Amino acid sequence: MQEQTNLKKFLKLSYGELEQRNLKARLITNPSQAQKEHTATLKKEESIKAVTVYFCNIEGRLHMLDYDKKFLLKSMDNLTFDGSSIRGFSELHESDLRLSIDWTSFTYLPTDVFGPGKVAVFANIADKDGKAYVSDFRGRLQDYARKIKSSKGLEGFMAPEIEGFVLEGVDVEQSYNNPEGFKPITTGGYYHTLPLDKLRVFIDNVGEVLRAMGFQNEKDHPEVAPSQFESNFSYTDIVRACDQVLLYKLVCRQIAHTMGMTATFLPKPIQGLNGNGMHINFSLAKKGKNILYDKKGSDNLSKEGWEIISKILNRATEISLVLNSSVNSYRRLDPNYEAPNQIKVSANDRGSMVRVPLGNERSARIEIRSVSPDANPYLLLYTVMKIATEDKTPQASDRRQRLRVLPGNINDAIRQFRASEFTTNLMGRETKDKYLEYKVASAYRNPKELGEIIKEAEILYHHEVTNQYIWSKF
Repeated sequence: MQEQTNLKKFLKLSYGELEQRNLKARLITNPSQAQKEHTATLKKEESIKAVTVYFCNIEGRLHMLDYDKKFLLKSMDNLTFDGSSIRGFSELHESDLRLSIDWTSFTYLPTDVFGPGKVAVFANIADKDGKAYVSDFRGRLQDYARKIKSSKGLEGFMAPEIEGFVLEGVDVEQSYNNPEGFKPITTGGYYHTLPLDKLRVFIDNVGEVLRAMGFQNEKDHPEVAPSQFESNFSYTDIVRACDQVLLYKLVCRQIAHTMGMTATFLPKPIQGLNGNGMHINFSLAKKGKNILYDKKGSDNLSKEGWEIISKILNRATEISLVLNSSVNSYRRLDPNYEAPNQIKVSANDRGSMVRVPLGNERSARIEIRSVSPDANPYLLLYTVMKIATEDKTPQASDRRQRLRVLPGNINDAIRQFRASEFTTNLMGRETKDKYLEYKVASAYRNPKELGEIIKEAEILYHHEVTNQYIWSKF
């Protein structure tokens, strides 16, 4: 009897068709319509075998579960998981949590990166009674975005600029050795890396996958430091933009792994080189009009735009632990390496925490430059939106103010964050204490002074690197 081969018939689409399908899916923004259409697709497409459900913990680390398609369609109103196994979620005695699927996030996945026959959705977290879970900032951001649109007609938009490094070897973060450090894969740099250099091939592969997933890339390029890269994708609503931040990092890590390398988003993986940032380009629209633009305003920014900047600068030290949430992220805030640690705004000075890029009626925006790529994007944008739309504008002083800078280490940031009434009201006492618990635990595992050498602890106990085994070895 002849042996049967190639029996698997899972969904495999070309990158061109993937892009068309994903761009079409993005147009379905009504939750009920999205659920109706995408569940119908799952029933119709027999070659789809599984749905990957993504969600995010309190520190911003991506988690995922693969559900059999038929099971998910039958049980999507009762998708439970053990929250006690995830940092920052429920305690052991109240471990059951629920996944509430956001069907507007439906995405077709490239098979050569994610495996054949899979699609993806993001989910918000609910408690056992079905109420929104207070430690899930994706859900809180989405709820607030809907509330502010309904009550004030305001919509937030964001485009990130995310930097990373590609390093020699697989999983080198989890096996970091202090004397040896990380090894860059190339000596090329900004704008002049060779076309078929490992870094350039990696960047090209990432760009192709992101386009197929509907990211609408704008540009992809090597950054200033050797082995450093950056990708930019187009403006979109704040929740989708945060989803894209996490998917982008996942894609980079998987492609690097396939190439025998590691993609890292540690803020400062190599001492003596520029660090990694995640510049946040933020704008607000009302009835489709960008309210940050004013042709006659200073730097073409409106009065509302300047008020938002003033409020962000006023809260800078209090929210530093949100923008820079790891021990390693304060090593990046070094003025010798173009770090934006100065609490001021400028159209040109890249050492400023906030910059006003050149813009027109469509592109006028505020660029927050001091954010590290390991920040929880949902908590970050929730904070920015709350400041922009609810915080009281500080009174301007006529006296010349001295230059202020962001905290120089995580211990100072923790003190400012803990003492802030604003962050308590922002997050709620229970959630704030939970967030602080993990930041303090990480700080305790590190020396108080950063020094000139990157320590093993700041890598191994970093919230995007550590695992149960590593954490327990302290």
